[in-house]
Amino acid sequence: MSTQPRRKRAAARGTRRWSAQVTEHSDALDLERDVFKQTSPRRIARSLMQSAQKSRRRKSEPFRSAMSMLTFYINRAGKNLSKKQLAILDRAKNELRLAFRQPKPKEPKR
Repeated sequence: MSTQPRRKRAAARGTRRWSAQVTEHSDALDLERDVFKQTSPRRIARSLMQSAQKSRRRKSEPFRSAMSMLTFYINRAGKNLSKKQLAILDRAKNELRLAFRQPKPKEPKR
């Protein structure tokens, strides 16, 4: 067994990250190619909405599936995203709420 940490061995082999696999081959949603690379928050939200509504494999309602996938992508790719793209994806969350007519989340108390 190698003495290298697991992360370095995987990188040395050139394997892809599990999060990329989830995004591409999600069992819940069939996503449009490069949906998270788009520059329009509204287009991202509409694409996620359509994917969630079409899917018959999802485990929860369409809004939760779509928001879950968007949040998953932001959390897993966040450190590699530009500030501009991260802001677009954050605005896409609001667009997704609007598209599904969901209320804005409450601000945490301080």
